[in-house]
Amino acid sequence: MDVREWLLESRERENPHTAIDAVRGDGTAWSTGNSVRALVHGRDYFAELYDRISALGPGDRLYFADWEGDPDQQLTDDPRATLDNTLVDAVRRGVDVRGLLWRSHWHRLGYSADRHRQLGDAIGDAGGQCLRDMRVRTRGAHHQKFVVIRHADDPARDIAYVGGIDLCNGRRDDAKHQGDRQAVDMARAYGPTPAWHDVQVAIQGPAVHDVETTFRERWEDSTPLTVNPGRLLSSLVHREDLSPEPLGPQSPPPPPRAGGHETVQVIRTFPVIYPKSFDFAPHGERSVMLGNAKAIANAERLVYVEDQYLWSEEVGEHFAGALRARPDLRLVVVLPMVPDREGTAVEVPQLYGRALAMRKILEAGGDRVAVFGLTNESGLPVYVHSKTCVIDQRWASVGSDNLNRRSWTSDSEIACTVVDDRGDLDEPAPADSFPRVLLRTLVAEHLGCEPDQVPEDPHELFDAMVASADALDRWYDGVGLDTLTGVRGRIAGKRPRRPVPVPKSLSRSVPGHDRRRRRVSEQAAAFAAAPHEHQRPPGQLRRLSTPELTRAQLLWAPRLYDVLFDPDGRPRPGERT
Repeated sequence: MDVREWLLESRERENPHTAIDAVRGDGTAWSTGNSVRALVHGRDYFAELYDRISALGPGDRLYFADWEGDPDQQLTDDPRATLDNTLVDAVRRGVDVRGLLWRSHWHRLGYSADRHRQLGDAIGDAGGQCLRDMRVRTRGAHHQKFVVIRHADDPARDIAYVGGIDLCNGRRDDAKHQGDRQAVDMARAYGPTPAWHDVQVAIQGPAVHDVETTFRERWEDSTPLTVNPGRLLSSLVHREDLSPEPLGPQSPPPPPRAGGHETVQVIRTFPVIYPKSFDFAPHGERSVMLGNAKAIANAERLVYVEDQYLWSEEVGEHFAGALRARPDLRLVVVLPMVPDREGTAVEVPQLYGRALAMRKILEAGGDRVAVFGLTNESGLPVYVHSKTCVIDQRWASVGSDNLNRRSWTSDSEIACTVVDDRGDLDEPAPADSFPRVLLRTLVAEHLGCEPDQVPEDPHELFDAMVASADALDRWYDGVGLDTLTGVRGRIAGKRPRRPVPVPKSLSRSVPGHDRRRRRVSEQAAAFAAAPHEHQRPPGQLRRLSTPELTRAQLLWAPRLYDVLFDPDGRPRPGERT
């Protein structure tokens, strides 16, 4: 199989200043011989991470970058196994611990600036170094979430974790979706311990070197951590460390894994920042956007997406173009049912961004598109935070990047894309390939079945998800629709504003769909007419329609959306690059 059809070549990164591909010496922008595993949900990820860190000793290295890190976050049920204790203990055993956390905005606005300083102080006092990094655009953020572990005496044990799971409160949930006992403040619809759905991947093999290079490029860059006078004064008052200490030479890539058949490419977003941009990306890097665009051009039968945000006309066109080009293509999107924060000024701009994308997608794909939210057994919505895409069971991406302009142009992001190198493009991927296993695992959870019960045929899988969601929607509240959020039927603690039919323009007929819709309706009716009518149908899926804003909301929401929620980080005409 020629992976060049699916992955970016080095020149296609459009960033000749990065060293991420230099280690291979031939311009190749990916590594082979890797093994990749998905860690679905924070509980499993945190437990494995704790075990890995606890096994580290003198001379080993641990590098991490995060959007948010809470010192008191429990990694296991052991009261002492907090993030700060675990990292401090590692430093005291002789592990070289370095961290880069987004400095974030003012803590009184609900951000984590103070907690990040506390975690950095604890690690620094023990002899490691964890710095707060504010090298971002105005209203931008460092959004990368990864950990690199390298062993001084056994590189075969080296491992990197990349994905959507922050090392902070609220993430330690599992498939039951009862939430993290260390809960975060969210919209009341999510309940006192919000349920959280997320994905991280564990990478072993040569690709660990590429993730480490991403950390080193940021750590060793000559651009000051912040040039804002107010923040500099705050750092001086708190005697905060602002000077990264040398990391020491980088070890060669870990050896290929025995039986490793995953080809892995690490892609990133870095914006142009002012007054001085990154040495390794003076004109920025948008390989996340470019890599996704190249892969979607190959889509033929099924694109499966889980994402925290689906915003902007650009993102909508990203999928709409593929749907227009491939009449046989189906698209599944899993999103949060409602925004994470309450308040008109927060909710409406987010739903406006979603409407921009969904309108484009549904105009192109009609009934070949299904958009879902998730709910737990208590009827509470599950917050979808994962950033995952699987295309035709051949290509998969897991990272920190969301489907919006912010992640593609303005914030720092990282993702790993995975292609199984066995077989031919015209043949199905092996059953144990990472993209197929990931898809099967996620869909099984959402359908409430075992992985081996998930249909292998992409269109049958699509039909099964639609039938499951329609059954659950009927069980909850019939066909009522909340027009603002697009939620069909009732969610716990929230009744629909008014029932309205789905617009005909969003349910256009496509070849063969009438027959499929009848079959799906029959399956949903069978669920609803089960002998025990009070029994909840299996699964987590709920249907989502395009949010509908009022004329008054459309007068102000677009401006707030463009400026605060989804800024475009690409340099504007005349802006210095």
